[in-house]
Amino acid sequence: MTEFFQLPPELGNQYDEDRVLKSYLEWKLPPNVLAEIVPELQRMGQRAISDIYHLGRAAEAEPPRHIPYDPWGRRIDLIEVSQAWKDLDKIAAEEKLVAIGYERKHGALSRIHQFAKLYLFHPSSAIYTCPLAMTDGAARALELFGDEYLKKNALLHLISSDPSQFWTSGQWMTERTGGSDVSNTSTIAKPDGSQFRLYGVKWFTSATTSQMAMTLARIEGAPEGSRGLSLFYLKLRDQEGNLNGIRINRLKDKLGTRALPTAELTLDGAFATMVGRPGNGVKKISSLFNITRIYNACCAVGYMRRAIALARDYASKRIAFGRPLSEHGLHLETLSALQVEFEAAFHLVFHAIELLGKEE
Repeated sequence: MTEFFQLPPELGNQYDEDRVLKSYLEWKLPPNVLAEIVPELQRMGQRAISDIYHLGRAAEAEPPRHIPYDPWGRRIDLIEVSQAWKDLDKIAAEEKLVAIGYERKHGALSRIHQFAKLYLFHPSSAIYTCPLAMTDGAARALELFGDEYLKKNALLHLISSDPSQFWTSGQWMTERTGGSDVSNTSTIAKPDGSQFRLYGVKWFTSATTSQMAMTLARIEGAPEGSRGLSLFYLKLRDQEGNLNGIRINRLKDKLGTRALPTAELTLDGAFATMVGRPGNGVKKISSLFNITRIYNACCAVGYMRRAIALARDYASKRIAFGRPLSEHGLHLETLSALQVEFEAAFHLVFHAIELLGKEE
């Protein structure tokens, strides 16, 4: 008797096989723009099933590790990530996954170009799109509200396509007191010359290996509630690699997104620069939230499409009751319902992306 092994599902070029994405781009983009970006999207579609896919798998298999002390007992709070995670950072810079949105080569259509690449990149990337989302959001906030110093010393790093210059940004919001209710933010900002020192606990901070972060804090004496909050920029480490008044309490033990370093932090006198004038911090950081929410939606749609692609290929290979699953009416009905839901979600999300480009 021959031993049976089920053939696994396989993926082809993720751009070439995506009828919905291709038809949408043909609908929305002028022929000259489409002709320019299709080779780039085809390359990303192939990388999504080759090197990016393998790096994502490797990063998931080697989650980050918190090293609080060095062998001599000094507090270092190092977060060690896999080489695969570092390589994904390099690819993100080289592929201009953030930069495209700020070069604005195609005007209002640049966001469609950018998010089409992110949509292809995300399902294979071990959620590296999380730091990219916060980086893009921070770039937009600094573009709108930052002074010339912040634009020169931070914004240019966030939108760089040079891996040696590219930075990612954290978004430090969640606290034990408020959770999603940022009006209850308890982090205090104490003036120190032209800067501030921040004191508080950030309960859930993703992308903790980023070079910078955007956060909310209440300047001493400011009114309670959201109106008293201000927006701050801070670098995580100094030129010697020492943390900037930050203590990493622990890495979060999560059910998913295991390749992504997410930590609980204590700010104990972290030097920070206020973005814009005092107050209206929630309004300012909303420009960041708007970007990250669109990333979340786009990445969710990317996952929907990937799951359906795997299910469809598997249905052509799995034999049940003498026929492939793809020839069973009930199975086809299920796949069809999933496809309808995916296509509706795709067009809703990319309409939001189109509006983002027009608004900018």
